[in-house]
Amino acid sequence: MKARYQLEQGLGNVALKMNKFIAAYTDEKIKNFLESWGKNPEILTWDSLPMKNNACFASSSPRFNFYGNDFGWGRPMAVRSGPANKADGKITLFAGVEEGSVDVEACFLPETLQGMGNDTEFMQFVY
Repeated sequence: MKARYQLEQGLGNVALKMNKFIAAYTDEKIKNFLESWGKNPEILTWDSLPMKNNACFASSSPRFNFYGNDFGWGRPMAVRSGPANKADGKITLFAGVEEGSVDVEACFLPETLQGMGNDTEFMQFVY
């Protein structure tokens, strides 16, 4: 969505649109995509993304039990993804240490954070 649309329609409408977009991905659509991708794979790079600037991306996998591993020095106290593949707006989500919780790692440029802090509508949802 363009920023103007988001500003005009408000965050509630943006969330509704996101929900509809995500709900449109049915099992059938995902299976068709995977079959098609298997025949013509395309690996996305950061530079090939259409909106690499002014975008927000989320990543990670719920299939890896980060906190369930012990490599000999005890269970992890926190999980971080490290310095690779970082960009302004990159959000990484991990299953949290407590059942049903989520750890969030967000990467934003200082000017982006300042802009978020100065946005009163955004900040009313943060507190």
